[in-house]
Amino acid sequence: MNDKVAIRRLPTGVPGLDTLLGGGLAEFSFNVIAGAPGSGKTTLAHQAMFALANPERRALFFTVLGEPPLKMLRYQQQYSFFDTAKVNDCIRFINLADDLMTGNFERVLARIIEEVERFEPGLVFVDSFRSVVLAAQNASDGEPALQHFVQRLGMHLTSWQATTFLIGEYITLETEANAVFTVADGILWMEQSVHRNSMVRKIQVTKMRGHATIAGLHTFRISDDGIHVFPRTIMAGSAMTNGDTAGAQSAAQVYLSMGVPELDRMMGGGLPVGYSLLIAGPSGAGKSLLATAFLAEGARAGGKGVIAAFEKSPGTSRNPRLDELIASGEVGVVDTRALDLSIDETLYTLTEMIRRTGATRIVIDSLSGFELALAPTFREDFRESLYRMVAVLTGMGATVVMISELEDRYTDLRFSPYGAAFLTDAIIVQRYVELRGELKRVMAVVKVRNSEHSHELRLFEIIDAGIVIGEPRPELEALLTGHPRLAASAPPVRRAKASRS
Repeated sequence: MNDKVAIRRLPTGVPGLDTLLGGGLAEFSFNVIAGAPGSGKTTLAHQAMFALANPERRALFFTVLGEPPLKMLRYQQQYSFFDTAKVNDCIRFINLADDLMTGNFERVLARIIEEVERFEPGLVFVDSFRSVVLAAQNASDGEPALQHFVQRLGMHLTSWQATTFLIGEYITLETEANAVFTVADGILWMEQSVHRNSMVRKIQVTKMRGHATIAGLHTFRISDDGIHVFPRTIMAGSAMTNGDTAGAQSAAQVYLSMGVPELDRMMGGGLPVGYSLLIAGPSGAGKSLLATAFLAEGARAGGKGVIAAFEKSPGTSRNPRLDELIASGEVGVVDTRALDLSIDETLYTLTEMIRRTGATRIVIDSLSGFELALAPTFREDFRESLYRMVAVLTGMGATVVMISELEDRYTDLRFSPYGAAFLTDAIIVQRYVELRGELKRVMAVVKVRNSEHSHELRLFEIIDAGIVIGEPRPELEALLTGHPRLAASAPPVRRAKASRS
């Protein structure tokens, strides 16, 4: 027999926050929203309040600041979540500033009790509770009185079956004993910091009784819609199927065409489903065109794709085929124009688009552009975050192609400036060689895990029809190892079948 008390979870209405909380806030819990001034505490409280308040679960919002509630509301109503129809009906604002000035906690508590009994709310907010703490510090019996006040407030509100939020301004998490933090069932800590010209906001669930939460700091953004949290860890969903993977028994048994038939043969049949591929090469070598061919082949097979373009926005990429795929809806685009991106925000957007569209082909163009789009603080652990992102995307059943921009040093063979080559299941390298006074492009398959792929260096050209890979040329090895005589005698390139992109 199960005698456990079921705790109902309340959805906060803040995108991403319920994931951190393990499904939402515990009903009738006593919570603290803490952080430095300007970190978004009041906005978070209002967003949750307007999402949760209704005729059956009404809300009281107590303000203990010197400024009137009207001034606060004038700014809060700029957010899209603000519902004027709920004010005074489902939501009421009470100013306790005059009561607090007396320094009499009994009077403050009596006023709260009076208003709660009159309105019978299911939600109670006190902003800013830090003002109560400061008043207690100035009183002769401050700390004992504050602790007694908090305990009695929590007891009353629990007996009234109200979910409570105390909003407080704290510069850092206090390590010493704190009456508010001790009594609280849940603590949400919010912070903001400036790195050069970037503003970075993070939230942390430091305490939540009764259920597991996702530990650590998670980035969030404040927009016209309010707060959006981007969880640091996202659970991978089950592999999806569409035109690319129909009838697949497992990812290892199904190969996706790259859109270039000769390249598929070089890779031992194509790119296995659920793999990550790194296309490395210098500027102009054809990396983006190859990625576009990969997306176009998916669309031809009836599948969907997604591209996160950090180099150039679609429409300005001078890649008409890619623009056509986007215009037709066969390829979705992740908006990367916002400044101060984080890996978590990009990953959240990608996974949401994958779930919404069923896309299985993902392109990131390019890693260098991606790093530059990040706020400086997120660049420090770029490689570790990239590893986590690839693991999440491939865990969802997606096949990921990443582009790495490299300076061609001709004799220095590298694949990524981030040491990211080991993160991927497959690598294709593109390079330039000098042949009869002209720069020519060469391509090679460096690795495809668990596949008998070709190790040949192949000349290729870019024409209107797409990418054309030439026949095998043994003398190309001599070209890249510095034998000019062999290079001069190399026969002209014979064109193979063109790309279908």
